[in-house]
Amino acid sequence: MDVAAFLAAEREAIVGEAEDAIARLHERHYESLGAATLNQRLETLFEHLLEAVSARDLSSVIAYAGTVAEERFDAGYDLSEVQAAFNALEAATWRSILANLGAGELAEALGLVSTVFGAAKDALGRHYVSLATHTRAPSLDLRALFDGTDGVDSPS
Repeated sequence: MDVAAFLAAEREAIVGEAEDAIARLHERHYESLGAATLNQRLETLFEHLLEAVSARDLSSVIAYAGTVAEERFDAGYDLSEVQAAFNALEAATWRSILANLGAGELAEALGLVSTVFGAAKDALGRHYVSLATHTRAPSLDLRALFDGTDGVDSPS
């Protein structure tokens, strides 16, 4: 089975379902985008999914995730908002696979899709956190968890 061809045929339904899922989250940045921009962003991510599955090469989707991390970080998005968009597209893709493919085709399709999204989300998270720690974003400043520990000897 050609997983990339299957995904390409299901593109409109998958992207549409992901858009609906994001709309239900009521994330402020995504609500202010407008439907056309949200659709374009999901289409671009989906295109990277297709490319990675077709070529069996993760480099493009990893690079794209890094670019998304930078753009969204600079625009003030919370990491959870961006991850929600990736998760929505992944979940919609999984649902399409499970609903339309036979049992013998599931392992390859789910394995490929999971690998691509896993690598992309890992790159997204690592890059975003790297940007946030360089600017000392308050949401990632964990020093507050350790107040009162400076100069205190640990019990023997």
